[in-house]
Parts: sequence; structure tokens; C-alpha cells
Amino acid sequence: MSSTTLTARVSTSAKDARRGVVRLHPEVLDALGLRPWNAVQLTGARMTVALAAAAAPGTPTGVVLLDDVALMNLGLTEGAEVGVAPVQVSAAKRVVVAGSRIARATVAPETLRLALTGKVFSTGDTVSLLPQDVAPATAANPGEVRRKLSTAIGLTWTNELITIAATDPAGAVAVQPSTVVEWRDGTSPAPVPTAPAEAPAEHPPEAVVPVADLVGSRDAAKRLGEWLRLAFDQPELLRRLGAEPHLGVLLSGPSGVGKATLARAVAADVGAELVELAAPSVAALEAATAAQRLHDAIGRATRAQGNRVLLLTDVEALLPAGDPPPLATVALDAIRGAVGADGLAVVVTSSQPQSVDPRLREPGLVDRELTLGLPDDTTRTDLLRVLLRGAPLADDVQLSEVAERTPGFVVADLVALCREAAVGAALRHQDDTTDPRIRQQDLLDALASVRPISMSTSDNLQTGGLTLDDVGDMAEVKQSLTETVLWPLQYPDSFTRLGVEPPRGVLLYGPPGCGKTFLVRALAGTGRLNVLVVKGAELMDKWVGESERAVRELFLRAANAAPALVFLDEVDALAPRRGQSSDSGVADRVVAALLTELDGVEPLRDVVVLGATNRPELVDPALLRPGRLERLVYVPPPDAAAREAILRAAAKNTPLASDVDIAALAAELDGYSAADCAALVREAALTAMRESLSAAEVSAAHLATAREAVRPSLDPAQLAALESYAQSHRP
Repeated sequence: MSSTTLTARVSTSAKDARRGVVRLHPEVLDALGLRPWNAVQLTGARMTVALAAAAAPGTPTGVVLLDDVALMNLGLTEGAEVGVAPVQVSAAKRVVVAGSRIARATVAPETLRLALTGKVFSTGDTVSLLPQDVAPATAANPGEVRRKLSTAIGLTWTNELITIAATDPAGAVAVQPSTVVEWRDGTSPAPVPTAPAEAPAEHPPEAVVPVADLVGSRDAAKRLGEWLRLAFDQPELLRRLGAEPHLGVLLSGPSGVGKATLARAVAADVGAELVELAAPSVAALEAATAAQRLHDAIGRATRAQGNRVLLLTDVEALLPAGDPPPLATVALDAIRGAVGADGLAVVVTSSQPQSVDPRLREPGLVDRELTLGLPDDTTRTDLLRVLLRGAPLADDVQLSEVAERTPGFVVADLVALCREAAVGAALRHQDDTTDPRIRQQDLLDALASVRPISMSTSDNLQTGGLTLDDVGDMAEVKQSLTETVLWPLQYPDSFTRLGVEPPRGVLLYGPPGCGKTFLVRALAGTGRLNVLVVKGAELMDKWVGESERAVRELFLRAANAAPALVFLDEVDALAPRRGQSSDSGVADRVVAALLTELDGVEPLRDVVVLGATNRPELVDPALLRPGRLERLVYVPPPDAAAREAILRAAAKNTPLASDVDIAALAAELDGYSAADCAALVREAALTAMRESLSAAEVSAAHLATAREAVRPSLDPAQLAALESYAQSHRP
């Protein structure tokens, strides 16, 4: 038998997850003529390839175990049928991959090659950067690969996915030491030429946006236009006043905010010819080829007639601040020559100006800077109006409401939102094409699938539609959180009018299982905030400087996603009392980095930090001073009324028998946390199912039996200590 059809099941093995490995019953391996770690072709809605290994004993013969990425590559869901067959794997001569902006800008091609070593894939496959360390005898050192990826991307590198854009040869391939692996700057796969490409690594020509349409960036556009006109049209005036008519400008701002679009628009407005070069595409090449591409672009700009603008996008990829490669010196010399040429201005863009080689910003080089900020509600409304002015809109469309529900969205995010809404409207009108229009609901539905670029590498807190109104009781806690978290983000003018700085953070503490995370979800749902979730230990790294860098990146992402809430869960593990840890000073350095970000030279704007802990006495006291996590909010264990509300909410979809008295049961559950109450209802339902799988309701007897299995988890000693701490820290 050369092929077979099996049922897809998601593997629960963490060691196989996202490593390109599928598990088959040993009998299936034998029937297909395979040995463990041979490659197989999987066929679903599309074809993909993977390494096949033997499944654990007890796995059904008719099942193939795979992970979520493999299912995505197949275009299937769990339970679907998958065709499995052996496949011949070729050694890859060249592999081109596409990925996120942060991956393209920070992961070197050699590191990328090491991450792909040991895997098999074909064009169109999505692959993770997790090293393939399950199969024996992989060429790469997994530990070294992990360290390089963690250094390059940060704490979220394990979630990063890339797409195989093209391979040479086509079909199933595996990376070898001689394989050339490179990033592709773009989104649509392109065939890989077998001979070296001669075309320059430039962006294709893009439609130029009129300066009048640069909503939110008109001041920056006006300033850049003034600089260009002075340098191009009045060089003698500048020389008489003692200034050289040479211009180098750095455009900085969050990814997707429109830096390159602004440069193109202003260049067209002043009548200058634009020569554009993508720095990540150049940096991905071998050093000599990269230098040649850069010199070629500058040569074209220098030889062109009239006024010219050389645009170098995402310059941090070519000129990194940390450990710059030898190519950086060559690139700086080339840029210096371009800046010194008459009638030629150099504009570079970066979403991470702190990661750019400081030599680029020396006087006489790229010594001017313009920063594009995040659009606020009003600006987003105007941007949506510009983006949708050519689309037929229904009468119910309220762009201001959509703008309010898109905090942290930049222009690129809003473009994606409008495109997704148009697709939804097209699907609705595909059977009736008379007078198609985009409705308000199309735009709101698009919000479910469009995530802002600033949140693309962060864990996102799912609110599930919760708001503070869904939280029973806890009036004092909800009021404190509203004042500390929501008011600074929703009413900044009130704080300015009264001349006070808004609170920057709050510490939420209380016994485990009493709803701290639930409160954060409700808070995020009420304020429609972007929430960056960080577990306490996630920022810890044994490498010197890595933990501090992770903290800086966390707050940079929060600033780019503003208004945002940074949720530090288990903050006692992240910021313990300094001088008492035995981790070579890692925790102390993290605490120092947190303090710097919270009240450093650059103040936080539209960002509130919320920490949660069960052990507030372990948190470093410096973190709890005014200007930091200055508001301490105690979440007490639920009383009888709160337990009744929790039980009713937990049993909302559970049919209860007439003999169940929720109020009486809640009164008896002293010592039960909110999580215990929810677990009690769940265990009672399982008890009913154990009696009969056709059970239609849960009785009081089932709840009584469940109470024997679900015991109260609240520790009286811990409760007393927390109550004492709360009393001593009351305002």
C-alpha cells in the first residue's frame, strides 16, 4: 500500500508541537514502507509535507496526530480525513521565506537556516522557528538556535511563524549546510530563479498618496516638504547662512503608521524623483552582493536628472545598533556619499530608532528626525473616511464608533480592516449584486479578524465580551480599577485641566482563585483596551541584558498599541524584593528596568500597568511607591452573596433540578473561592453524566457528591495575612 487515508487528531505532545512532525501507528508506518523520521506527503484541502514518527502505544491505527500548524497547512480542522503517502525529499539549493516585519528585520539568514534545519517543507507551507530537536541527528545545535532567536526577536520568538515563499527545486525539500536561505520582502510568493537575480532589491512602484490625504501626518509632511524645498531650490541661501544644503532625515514611528507613504507623497509633491530601497532585502543578501545593491541604488539616484530622494526603508535591518556587521560600515560610507551629493536628499525610515546604529545619526549624515505618532480617535475617524470614500456605504455606518473600537490601530491596520469589511460585504451580496454596500456590522465583524500590528507578537487577552457590569458585587474594587485604569485613558483632558498626573499603575492582590484575572478581562472589555499579558517569569533570562531588553520591548509595544494596559501576572515572581534572590542578579536588574520604564525620563502616555499577585509582601517596595504601582486594590474572597452570583453564572447553561437551592448552597460554601464554585458546578455535571450519559439535569444530590471531590482551596492563614496586609495599606 503506497498511500492511505487517516483521521486528523491534534497531538497533545508539547515536544512535537510546531516542529513539522506527525505521528502514525507503527503498523501504518510499516504498511506505507516507511521508517521513523521518513518524510510523508499529507493531502487535505491543500498538500503539505512533514516528518513521520511512531505514535505512542494505544494510538488508534486510523489516526494521524499532528499540530495546529500542520492542520493550518492542510486547510482542515480536527476530525477531517487526511491522505498520507511517502514522498521523495530533495536537498534545497535555495529557499525564500516570508515573515513578520520584526522577524525580517532581526533574524539573520544563517539563523533562519539553522531554525529550518531538520525539517521538510514545500512552497506555501507555514513553518515555526522552533528548532526541530525531536528527530535524531539534526545538524543544527538547538540550544544555540534558541539563544539566537531569543536574542533577535525577544520573548515571543516561539510564537513566530514564517511562510515558505519559494524553493529551488520545487516540491518537498530539506535545508542543507549549502542551502541559501533568505527573506523575501513582500507578501505574495514569487518563483525563485535558479541563477542569481539581476534586478535590484527595490519595492515595486506604489501608488502615491496625495499629501492632503495624509491624515494625522500633515504637520510632518509639511516639515519634510519645507526641508526638501530649501535643500533643492535655495542651496545658495543655506550656504550664505552657514548651512550645507545637504539633507538626511530619519522618519520614525510605529510599524504601519505610514512612514514610507509620507516620504513618497512629499517627494512627489516637491517634484523629486524617488529611488526606493528596502533595507531588509539588502541585509538578507551575502555581504558583497548587498553592498553592490546599495551602491547601485545610490548610483541611480546620483545619476538621475533633477531633484532626487533616496528612500531607505526599515534601516535598522541594515544598520543594527548591537554588534553591527562589517556591511554596516560600507553602508554608512555609501549613505554619507549620497547625503553629500547635490540635489539628492536621503530619507530613511525605522520603527525601532533605538535599534539603529548611532553612527547613522551623526552630524552631517542623517541628522534630522521626524516622528509619526499613533492616530487618536478623531484621526482614525478621518482616516476611515478617506479610506472608504470610494466605497458605497450603508446609511447605518458610524465611522466614529468604529474608530473608538480600534485603539492602537495604525493606517495599515485600518486598511486591512476596510478590506476585510469589503470582503464580508461581498460575501453577503454574492447572490444579489444589486446595490452592494458596506454596512456598520461588516466593519464591526472585521474587528474580530483584524489585529493591530503592534499586538501581532503579543499575547492577547480574550475578554469574551465581558465588562465590569458582569462582575457581581465588588463595588469598591470596580470603582478603584475604573478610577486608576480607565479614567486616565478615557478622560486625559480632565487630569490636564486639574493639573495632576494620572496614576500609572495598580497592584491587584488577593487569594488565588478569587477573580483577579476575571476582573482584568472585564476591565479590558469595558475600556476597549489593547492588553499585553506577561506572566511573571516570562521576562527572566539568564543572559546579561536580555531581561532588561525584554522589559524595554514590552513597554515599547505597549506605547505603540496605546491606549494599552500592561498586565503583569504573578508580579511577585517578576519583581521580588531586591537583594534576596539567588539568580545572579537577574531579578534585581528586571526590577530596575521596570522602575525605569514606569517613571523614567520618558513618561508613559496612554499606558497603564496592572500587576496581580497572591503574595504582595514579596513585591519589591520600590515598585509600590507613588508614580509606579501606587494604587493597591484588594480582591477579597467571595461572601455568600458573591458565591451565589458566581454559582448562578457558572450554571447559566447547566439545567438544574427543582430541588437545587442556589442561595442555600452558596451560604454553605464558606472557604470556597470563585474558581472552586465554578469547579463545583462542573463536577456536579460530570457526576450526573457518570450516572447516565443521557442525564438531562443536575440535582442537589449531584452537587452534594461533587462537594466531596471539590474541597475549599482558600487557606485561612493566607487569608488572615492578606487581610492584615490590606488593613495596613488602606489609603
